[in-house]
Amino acid sequence: MLGRAADLEELRRRLRRQPVVGLLGPRQIGKTTVARELAGRSSGAVTYFDLESPADLNRLDDTVTALSSLRGLVVIDEIQRRPDLFPVLRVLADRPRRPATFLVLGSASPQLLKQSSETLAGRISYYELNGLGMPDVGSAHWRKLWLRGGYPRSYLARSDAESLSWRGDLRRTYVDQDLPALGPGFPARTVERVWEMLVHHHGQIWNGSEVGRAFGVSHTTSRRYLDLLVDTFMLHLLPPWSQNIGKRVVKSPKIYFRDSGLLHALLGVRTADDLARHVKVGASFEGFALDEVTRHIGADRRECFFWATHQGAELDLLVVRGSRRLGFEFKHTIAPSVTKSMRVAMANLGLERLDVIHVGKETYPMAPGIRAVAFERIHKDIRGLR
Repeated sequence: MLGRAADLEELRRRLRRQPVVGLLGPRQIGKTTVARELAGRSSGAVTYFDLESPADLNRLDDTVTALSSLRGLVVIDEIQRRPDLFPVLRVLADRPRRPATFLVLGSASPQLLKQSSETLAGRISYYELNGLGMPDVGSAHWRKLWLRGGYPRSYLARSDAESLSWRGDLRRTYVDQDLPALGPGFPARTVERVWEMLVHHHGQIWNGSEVGRAFGVSHTTSRRYLDLLVDTFMLHLLPPWSQNIGKRVVKSPKIYFRDSGLLHALLGVRTADDLARHVKVGASFEGFALDEVTRHIGADRRECFFWATHQGAELDLLVVRGSRRLGFEFKHTIAPSVTKSMRVAMANLGLERLDVIHVGKETYPMAPGIRAVAFERIHKDIRGLR
């Protein structure tokens, strides 16, 4: 198994603390592989249910009887297909001496799994599994990771063409199976069209009215489709920072595709040469590098923002933890320069430091508090928040 040691240890820690742990992430990101690895290393009894298997669904016809007699670790894969299991898990989680712990795997966020939030409050801990990152594949292979994305099968494909074909299959499965399974309130083809449109807005500020006009729906409906793509781990929203700032600031979130490989597939990018020549190469690098930096410094998504004023000053990433504020800019260039916008951000936001992440080979100071950091060296040259 490629990487994942830190994920396994974190899941063990959470299972010791809580009766139910939710392992969440998009389809094919590696949740099942991680769960089976965890189960294989368990010293006690292990029972596995895959809710995409008709046989396992039949085993759960009488849910209470099927689950109440089990001991040790119980793994339930694709839990979003059986939300009726959550009330049963609540009863089982409250038993004395905790005869079993439950690891439930889902391809939807806690916001979409509202049933679990309501019935398992205080009894469940959610852990989100990311795709492969630079620590998993090695800094020397970051360009391949950027092109193909962090889905293990996409990254490990024998060729770029095979990787692209796999991502195409994933897209069809998401549209043809995953979206319809969520219910009639989310028309799969309309959501797919919104998804395709938003590929051109990667790294840009959300404009619900513009998207709504394009599809003949209200801005609230377009926002509902956006939230669905976020809740199923296709997109990520970076909120704006607007506290205690005297200037008029942007207050809508930025849109990023969660996986650079899916972004490139939707853009029609097939090879590294295609990517280098594409008009969205800068925005693609920004999203890819932003994700890698936040993972490395140990920043929770709730600590991450962007900042932009209506006067034109902006900062790609602001990380706030307590009184500490770190700034990051992402530039697809080998020779970044200090801009007026960077100096304004340093002064107005009270940044501890501002790192300009670039694709060159060297890390060096640019101005007081501002330095250029080579992307392939971020795990050596950037200190975390811990």
